[in-house]
Amino acid sequence: MAARSALPATGPGPEAAGTAAGDPRRWLILAVIAAAQLMVVLDLTVMNLALPSAQRALKFTAADRQWVVTAYALSFGSLLLFCGRLADLIGRKVTFLTGLVGFAAASAVGGASVDFSMLVTARVCQGVFGALLAPSALSLLATTFKDPKERAKAFGVYGAVAAAGGGLGLLLGGALTSYLSWRWCMYVNLVFAVTAITGGVLLLGRQHRTPGGRLDVPGVVAVSGGMLCLVYGFSNAATHTWHTPSTWSFLIVGVALLIAFAAWQSRTAHPLLPPRVVLDRNRAGAYLTVLISGAGTFGVFLFLIYYMQVTLGYSAVVSGLAMLPMVAFSGTVANLGNTRLMPRIGPKPMVIAGMLLNAAGMVWLTRIGVHSGYASALLGPLMVTGAGMGLIFGMIAATGTFGVAPSDAGVASASINTGQQLGGSIGTALLNTVAASAAAGYLAGHSYGRPTPRLVQLAAIHSYTTVFWWCAGIFAAGAVICGALLRPGPLTRPGDTTVRQPSERATAAR
Repeated sequence: MAARSALPATGPGPEAAGTAAGDPRRWLILAVIAAAQLMVVLDLTVMNLALPSAQRALKFTAADRQWVVTAYALSFGSLLLFCGRLADLIGRKVTFLTGLVGFAAASAVGGASVDFSMLVTARVCQGVFGALLAPSALSLLATTFKDPKERAKAFGVYGAVAAAGGGLGLLLGGALTSYLSWRWCMYVNLVFAVTAITGGVLLLGRQHRTPGGRLDVPGVVAVSGGMLCLVYGFSNAATHTWHTPSTWSFLIVGVALLIAFAAWQSRTAHPLLPPRVVLDRNRAGAYLTVLISGAGTFGVFLFLIYYMQVTLGYSAVVSGLAMLPMVAFSGTVANLGNTRLMPRIGPKPMVIAGMLLNAAGMVWLTRIGVHSGYASALLGPLMVTGAGMGLIFGMIAATGTFGVAPSDAGVASASINTGQQLGGSIGTALLNTVAASAAAGYLAGHSYGRPTPRLVQLAAIHSYTTVFWWCAGIFAAGAVICGALLRPGPLTRPGDTTVRQPSERATAAR
């Protein structure tokens, strides 16, 4: 469904006070938003490298370890749409600053944890306030920049942060854990939060609220419950099996709740996720792209880190440094893609090329061995994958919020984060299961008696390469599916009077 016809051609709608075109503060606001977004993205990966140290310090079991990650994912993923709509209803400045303050407080508590329950509670609170902060930050960006060229630059910066943040989290987590303490993986958030809070208070003007809007309580219950069940079900599958009742029962309930939510949104007068947001082909394509990309990218971060540390013997710091080429390429390509490619060719070719580059990088990684060198086996695939990730993240934020009315900016932004969170959960469960099955199958087919250490290493390599083949398939499927859904040509708004050739007019009409 097209965006509202009253939407002006020059931007998504009225801007907040103090952010009119020409006001130099808008670039400082971009820096504030980027700092907040970097904090949220870093936290998705920075704790992964700190977990072994935290486990030793707080003396919790390996079975409990998953909850340090899962607790954050559950609260973050299940509340995103609710918090995105809340930002539209009560004002994005309020939700942005509240999210920052709450995230900082929860991080401080987590860093000072004296036992497992305290740490998990802090992670739950981080997820809650992260869900409030992430869509608020992106919707502020979407409603702050009005000029198309400036919007492209702003979204390029945002895309670079989103693309590179996960890799930076691995690097930062390794350095903090090795040279300071695992607790600093939590405390570091205070640096970003204080910077963003100060800038937000000083720079952000009063934000417009949705006039006459009401909170869709049944929709909140259905979608939050559905997301909670899905994320828990996929997380449980990653640590147990797909056949346990605690996996499939939660997945079934989650799907049923989301179906009920979708049916309700078309009937209620004040939907939590208005159908007009997701029925636009380009926006729907962006949300699907981030979901598929999130599922496939998991294979890069987790299993490559396992390979480098367990098989090649890299330390946490060296593993993080080894990921730097991917971080650099993804950030650079995301910025260039949004400023140079998006205005000329639109999101469709960027998504197809990005997915295919990621698939090629995954296929290249299947050549790894027990004694592979970094330059010969890892550097090339990391650069190719970084370029692919940059192209994808370079279009997601701009396309996923393009053409929405200001009253829908928060929930449109939340839909992007929801796709990423759900995709990551699916990838975690699927690829962990694939890896475990591949390793077990290899040992069963090659061992005669007690497996030797050499055979165990070969089984691990086989599990990694199997995962990379699956990731390549996921990305290749994403190139076909998302490429078919997205419209060809640059993004255009209703009311755009730009003169086009006949073929361009036909393209824009589709």
